[in-house]
Amino acid sequence: MAPHEGIRPMRAIFIRDGNIFTTGFTRMSQRELGLWDPTNFEEPIALLELDTSNGVLLPYYDADANMVYLCGKGDSSIRYFEVTEEPPYVHYLNTFSSKEPQRGMGFMPKRGVDVTKCEIARLYKLLDKKCEPITMTVPRKSDLFQDDLYPDTAGPDPAMEPEEWLDGRNEDPILISMREGYMPAKSRELKVARKNVLDRPTTRRSMSTLDTNSLPPQLLERLLEEIQNLKATVLSQEKRICDLENKLSQYTNGTA
Repeated sequence: MAPHEGIRPMRAIFIRDGNIFTTGFTRMSQRELGLWDPTNFEEPIALLELDTSNGVLLPYYDADANMVYLCGKGDSSIRYFEVTEEPPYVHYLNTFSSKEPQRGMGFMPKRGVDVTKCEIARLYKLLDKKCEPITMTVPRKSDLFQDDLYPDTAGPDPAMEPEEWLDGRNEDPILISMREGYMPAKSRELKVARKNVLDRPTTRRSMSTLDTNSLPPQLLERLLEEIQNLKATVLSQEKRICDLENKLSQYTNGTA
């Protein structure tokens, strides 16, 4: 028995609970999807009509999230569904739409997504002159690793050799943790902005702007004396620095 009554091309994929997810056409050329129990093809678990477009629906399955992404050739949208054990079994989630129709679509394995951005799927949309990545993300405010979004997934190592499979052996895939691909965001550095004390406004005025007539004679005389002493100190230090520079140049030139 055919899963869909239409004669146009069909597609089928196995999902993790052993059931079969199919896409095809009705007798009236409407696109539809179905969920089937492989032990009983008399009645579908779920059968849902979508639209009347001509493009063949290509299903891409995410076993970790039990989600199916439907991409039709010539469509400019991607529908995604969640498969559960509760009626209606195939739950419509949302549709991603763009302006340009796709000529084909590719699906990134789960271990290639960016877990730091809560990316759960990445598809590559083939256009006339380029290949455009499309990312599916789940908005989360936390910077921590999201365990519920990333259960252990199938790794790159095979669970058995081809000869073992041909002999009838069956093994579950070797799973790896997605946590190893998680790089926590850099902790924000605490920066204390301190202004330079020299930039602060000051109420002091130079001696040239002071009203000397308002100062007591004794204070004015003491200030002038301190200024003279400072000038003398500066002159003596300049002379000492010149002497040291002369001695250093003599040692450098080998004349000392």
